[in-house]
Amino acid sequence: MSRETTPGKPTTRRYSPEEKAQAVRLVFQLRKELGTSQGTVKRVAEQLGYGVESVRTWVRQAEIDAGDAAGVSTADRARMKRLEQENRELRRANEILKKASAFFAAELDRPQK
Repeated sequence: MSRETTPGKPTTRRYSPEEKAQAVRLVFQLRKELGTSQGTVKRVAEQLGYGVESVRTWVRQAEIDAGDAAGVSTADRARMKRLEQENRELRRANEILKKASAFFAAELDRPQK
């Protein structure tokens, strides 16, 4: 897998969920074998050819999801995103209902012929 790079321009790559899970698993395995967390993320990232900060982010999220670190879990984040979308839709529906209500109220106030 070769990536063309432009000097001064960062590369972007999408990693599959399997690739992310493998990297996280390797970091946890290496930490267990070495008895330390120092340098494990960088080592695994270099071995796999992934970005160090990408792997660090995945490991941090895995620790949060496992309850080993404070933060918003993946499930909670997905739930919040869904609720925010629902909230937007309800606000839109309320606006439509308000406008329709104002229209019909004006129609009722208009003198009949």
